[in-house]
Amino acid sequence: MERGGTPLLASIVVVSVSVIGYWLSLVLRGFDLFALPFWVVGAFFGIGLVSTGLARLLNYVGVERAGASVNSATVNTRPLWATILAIVFLGESITAQGIVGILCVVSGLGLVAFSGGGDITGWNKRDLLFPLGAALTFAFGNVARRFLFTNTGATPLDAVALNELAGLVGLLSFILYSQRGQLRSFFQVPRQAYAYFVGCGVFSALALFGLFAALERGQVTVVDPLSSPTSLFAILVTALFFRQVESITRRLLVGAVLVISGVVLITGPQFLTL
Repeated sequence: MERGGTPLLASIVVVSVSVIGYWLSLVLRGFDLFALPFWVVGAFFGIGLVSTGLARLLNYVGVERAGASVNSATVNTRPLWATILAIVFLGESITAQGIVGILCVVSGLGLVAFSGGGDITGWNKRDLLFPLGAALTFAFGNVARRFLFTNTGATPLDAVALNELAGLVGLLSFILYSQRGQLRSFFQVPRQAYAYFVGCGVFSALALFGLFAALERGQVTVVDPLSSPTSLFAILVTALFFRQVESITRRLLVGAVLVISGVVLITGPQFLTL
């Protein structure tokens, strides 16, 4: 985005790369869409509209406004929301250790909000609503997918292909509505921005397939926390390559560590059964 791209264009390009790669893989595998029950196809498609289209857009808006480091630390509260959803909708309980974990996550978010890190041009604390929204929608998607994997015969490749296609349909519909009469200028950005977005799409596609494969095999409360350290990797990469556009403060680093520690405390007992 520092090369002239926008959050919406990033979402479109990243999802398009996934759709091309996954559906090509399905064709080569001899995929039969009609082998799956219609409600399963519809369910994965609906989840994709929310947790791929909407969530990714919110995520990239957060990157643009607050910076990659702050955004990543906030999005990684996702396992907290997944745990809350499981308690509310599945009747699961939470331990005293989990309550301590929630306090750690909240404290970590507080430090991130007042860290003074992220985009060096400054950002508003209300900008955290975008990565928080992404975290909530990602959490909803993971819980719903786990339910479908345990109750249907869908494979991770089937699910991720339908998920990404739905996200692309949703994003394209939004663009056609919001960019009426401005489509040409919307796509006219430097080629270098496209190159970065395509590269991001390749890595994102690989990561997403890994997530879906993990959700097929393990519980959400195990799979989700294992991806939480991404914020530390994001902070490390930002510190090495993006110091000219983002600042990494001690509060931001401590806040990210608190968020991850809180997530581990919330779901800690689950790791013992992994």
